[in-house]
Amino acid sequence: MTHLLASTGRTERAPSQRGFTLIELMITVAIVAILASIALPSYRDYVRRGQVPQAFTYLSDYRIKLEQYFQDYKSYGTINGGACANGTNAPPWNDFIPKVTPQYFTFTCIVTGPATGGGYTLTATGSSGMAIGHVYTVNESNAQATTQFKGATVTGRNCWLLKGSEC
Repeated sequence: MTHLLASTGRTERAPSQRGFTLIELMITVAIVAILASIALPSYRDYVRRGQVPQAFTYLSDYRIKLEQYFQDYKSYGTINGGACANGTNAPPWNDFIPKVTPQYFTFTCIVTGPATGGGYTLTATGSSGMAIGHVYTVNESNAQATTQFKGATVTGRNCWLLKGSEC
């Protein structure tokens, strides 16, 4: 827009307005909120799925060690309901604490049968990060189970759940 200056006969340009209107800002905020409501839960699930396999790795490793222990001592432990691999000359790994401390899970093992033979149940319990609320088990028959997933109790799932309710 131009204005005629009477004294000089020149025209002067009016300053243009710059910036955003309130409606434009509100639309932008709404779009960002919608994107965040979709992206944030997906990102959290992605992080959780990266932490949970730590349980699978250590449970599998401990299961192999317990089978080796059984080959050497003909039992998984000395007391029904007691700790696994607790016999005389027990190996240093029998406390089920890895040399590199796991970030997201704690591990326990309980003997489930008589000292001569029997069985065991290894359990991984989420202790930090997005793994809290996850509990996985495996036994001497390699029967894998999920007893808690994303904080909810799970029954009838004979597998280690990672990404939903499917095995």
